[in-house]
Amino acid sequence: MNDLTEPHFTDKQILNLRGKKNSVDPHRPYAWLVERELSDEGEVEETGVVFLTNRECPFHCLMCDLWKNTTDDTIPSGAIPEQIEWALEQMPGIKQVKLYNSGSFFDPRTIPEHEYKRIASLLKDMRRVIVESHPAFINDRCLTLSRMLKPDLEVALGLEIADDAFLGKLNKKMTLDDFTRSVHFLSLHGIDTRAFILLRPPFMSEEEGILMAERSIDFAFASGVKCCVVIPVRAGNGTMESLAGQGLFSPPEIKSLEKVIEYGIGLDRGRVFADTWDLPLFSSCDICLDRRISRLNEMNLSQRIPEAVECSCNSSN
Repeated sequence: MNDLTEPHFTDKQILNLRGKKNSVDPHRPYAWLVERELSDEGEVEETGVVFLTNRECPFHCLMCDLWKNTTDDTIPSGAIPEQIEWALEQMPGIKQVKLYNSGSFFDPRTIPEHEYKRIASLLKDMRRVIVESHPAFINDRCLTLSRMLKPDLEVALGLEIADDAFLGKLNKKMTLDDFTRSVHFLSLHGIDTRAFILLRPPFMSEEEGILMAERSIDFAFASGVKCCVVIPVRAGNGTMESLAGQGLFSPPEIKSLEKVIEYGIGLDRGRVFADTWDLPLFSSCDICLDRRISRLNEMNLSQRIPEAVECSCNSSN
């Protein structure tokens, strides 16, 4: 870990390893769903998640595959409010919504400030609105949106991993100080934050991945975030396949995700969630997979640690 011989990928190299983007409609979100999430008030809420179609993020992180559903150019004026309005019509009754745009909500090239008023009007019946952003875009635009919104605003920030050297390897273009300053700025103005944390990014063994995810949860809570979301790293963007071919990346095991979530919940410093998207990718045991997925979902919704899953595959650890 932190081996100076490990490769550093530039923007150009990462872009050259990509496949093709998917065809998307700038007037519709490329996906949406309703999920259950334990709220900051301890209630399980039906939460809408809207994956907004938007222009590509200006940063090219090593592990990111969100570019697949983005446009190359700025989308038409008014398209983002139109997407939000359409999505909300598909999810009547929700009181919490996540607006994820494959980049940074506060990047003026993706969502111009003059559209905030219309967006805020559409969200007037929500209790909480969660958007995502790179720390580079945390500034007074966040406060502008917050003042316009009737619901509470929460900002999700990609901490990824609490190690500056690894953030460099991930081409994240931020430091831990950048993350901390962003959290402090938002907290000072009454805006809650959550952190995205990676489980086993490239250049790590399974045990190192667990340790660094746990350390990153510690750092996030110490910085002032209210919630952590642990995301197991997957392949699928070209660069990750290249690293896997060099023996520098393997996806984590679902058992490791369980261990990290147990650790985070045990701290009792805030909510800790597992990202449960495509969990079968992280299991080599069909016997216990469904039970492990159910256990992770139970931990997400209760923030308690249930009895461990017993399986013969445990002896292979």
